[in-house]
Amino acid sequence: MKLKFDYKKVYSPYINGEFLETDDQKTIDSINPYNNEVLAKVRLASPANIQTALASAVEAQKTWGVTIAKEREAILLKAADIAERRRPELAKALIDEGGNVFGKAMYEVDYIVSTFRIAAGQTRQIRGETMPAEEPNRISFTYRMPLGVVVGIGPFNAPLLLNSKKLAPAIAAGNSFILKPSPYTPIIALLFAEIFHEAGLPKGVLSVLPTADEDLGDTLFSDPRTNMITFTGSAKVGNKLQALAGKFQKRFVPELGGKSPLVILKDADLDYAVRSAAFGIFFNQSQVCMANSRIIVEDPIYDDFIEAFVKHVKTIKVGDPSKEDTAVGPLISKDAIKTIETHIEDAVKKGAKLHVGGHMKDQIWNPSVLSEVTSDMKVFDDETFAPLVSVYRAKDYEDALAKANDTYYGLSSGIITNDLQKAFDFSLRIQAGSVHINDNSFDDDPNAPFGGFKGSGHGKENGQYSIADMTQLKWVTVQLGERPLPF
Repeated sequence: MKLKFDYKKVYSPYINGEFLETDDQKTIDSINPYNNEVLAKVRLASPANIQTALASAVEAQKTWGVTIAKEREAILLKAADIAERRRPELAKALIDEGGNVFGKAMYEVDYIVSTFRIAAGQTRQIRGETMPAEEPNRISFTYRMPLGVVVGIGPFNAPLLLNSKKLAPAIAAGNSFILKPSPYTPIIALLFAEIFHEAGLPKGVLSVLPTADEDLGDTLFSDPRTNMITFTGSAKVGNKLQALAGKFQKRFVPELGGKSPLVILKDADLDYAVRSAAFGIFFNQSQVCMANSRIIVEDPIYDDFIEAFVKHVKTIKVGDPSKEDTAVGPLISKDAIKTIETHIEDAVKKGAKLHVGGHMKDQIWNPSVLSEVTSDMKVFDDETFAPLVSVYRAKDYEDALAKANDTYYGLSSGIITNDLQKAFDFSLRIQAGSVHINDNSFDDDPNAPFGGFKGSGHGKENGQYSIADMTQLKWVTVQLGERPLPF
């Protein structure tokens, strides 16, 4: 696979239409998590760089915010075409820097192409409405206006997909956008700068600021020039940022991960349930916020499910993420390895049974399955974000539903059953932002609202749902003639 993006050079923050090099920038190595090869050096945005980015974003938005819809549409459509043309290269970057397996990388590139095109269409759908007035001879209506400067703080696990659903609608709505990517995947984030630069996006509308300094990220909250922050990451960091958002009166849309349940009832097709459950947890090394890390199986088929599931998990191919048949590749960092080690060790020590896995090679952790997990174990409600799943026994449907809701999180969920009554009942009573009937919890669609309940955050991403968050509604009245006044 030929790679146009040159890993041998030093990459710099993208600010005001250029890749900016300044003497005050520190550098980090971009590392391939599979073989620990240094891919490139990346310059980090300095405090002064951030101030430059903010100033240019404010200035650019004054013009971009009043650009007509068809011009914003044209740039987003061109960006989609460029991403589609560079599809193999983008996928290679996801494999090399993000450790993504081949299939996931190709899926993610296709997703951002759709995201750009959907955002292009949304430029023509940003509408207000008229409404009945309470006074005579009055016209009452609303506008939807851009917010101004939107900041996106992105994760490492799907750095094209998750950042595109922040960036594209923000630009479509007439905002300028500042992206602060994960320090694990800075080169991938800078691909957005290349794509939109080629697409003709005016300078200053997009900035990409790699940084490993969280204090610099906090600056984006405290600065009065930023109007909204959208964040995908851990609940621990998200809760800290939520406090900052409240302190500085920022609009904040967080997606904070999950401990998503997959309920399998006794009438399910066992073979399909096994394969669906395995894909729903082990896709992308389980570094997926909506992975079904809790599998809840109704008692009559529990033993058969465990036996078949463990047998199937042992067949999952792990290894080099660039090979097309690899299903599980490397974890992103030593911290991720430490987390799964801790969760397994704690669970087994407290009485859980480890059926398969529990070891690693070359930073690749073999898919691991626990049962007999109890609420005093760390894995019960902490997000592992690594290839580990807990399987629970449920007495009946009501017990399965109760177990599914017994978590701090509420991002996604799934149920596999042929009982339509229970399936729809589950969709109404499960405390999760997404429900997938006869499917696992892993699903996302650039047209559908994505976001969680409870500790998984609030607000929705994708298409028109992002546009609603990234615009502000203004009420306008027109008095026809003189308004009657009491004095």
